[in-house]
Amino acid sequence: MTFVARPHLPVQKPQLPAGVRIYAISDIHGCAHLLEPMLRVIDADVAHNRPLYAIEVFMGDYIDRGPDTRATLDILIERSHRGNAVFLKGNHEAFLVKVFEDPSLFENWLGVGGAQTLMSYGLAPPDLTRDEPATILRDLIRVMPTEHLEFLDNLRLSYTCGDFFFVHAGVRPGVPLAEQTEHDLLWIRDEFLRSDERFGKYIVHGHTPVRSAEFLANRVNIDTGAYATGNLTLMSIQGSRMLAV
Repeated sequence: MTFVARPHLPVQKPQLPAGVRIYAISDIHGCAHLLEPMLRVIDADVAHNRPLYAIEVFMGDYIDRGPDTRATLDILIERSHRGNAVFLKGNHEAFLVKVFEDPSLFENWLGVGGAQTLMSYGLAPPDLTRDEPATILRDLIRVMPTEHLEFLDNLRLSYTCGDFFFVHAGVRPGVPLAEQTEHDLLWIRDEFLRSDERFGKYIVHGHTPVRSAEFLANRVNIDTGAYATGNLTLMSIQGSRMLAV
């Protein structure tokens, strides 16, 4: 498999430091069966191109919606042992932590794909006419491996390298990158997506599904709705060259 360039690259291209090659993936949403081949693409590309520094950036929403959250987290945790991966938080990870703290949000979580997460850990689909949310959540915490809970607790909000700023959802226009709120970094849509502001860095994000990777002058969106489309996008950056497959 080869990387294919997309159109509409910015005129003044952002740059990574010399020798650095970044691979970015966003919004896996429990699609372990799509993640594994993308990791093989990364490994083959590293073996062929031999960058001095290969960094993998995973940009959140690992859980919910898709069929296998548990396997997805297993794969990512195993990947973390290589020591060159960065794991960002998505709104779905943040919301699950909130649901653990406040079971009254449980039904809302089910509406955004939580049932698939429960089933991936071997729990039956909940029946809210008889099942107490707090009991179901206790069962989920009991069956989740400790390393999964620790993984969810230790996700970063953003990652910067060279002229690039990696984040799950985007940033609020008019606010310096160092002063962005967690809520905006994980949830923002319209204000960010409609902005033509140059944010101080070139923003690489997901969160809002698009048909194919969307390269604009100030940002690139690589969420291609994997759980619904079967298309998980992998982006590669080296120097000023940005490619997506």
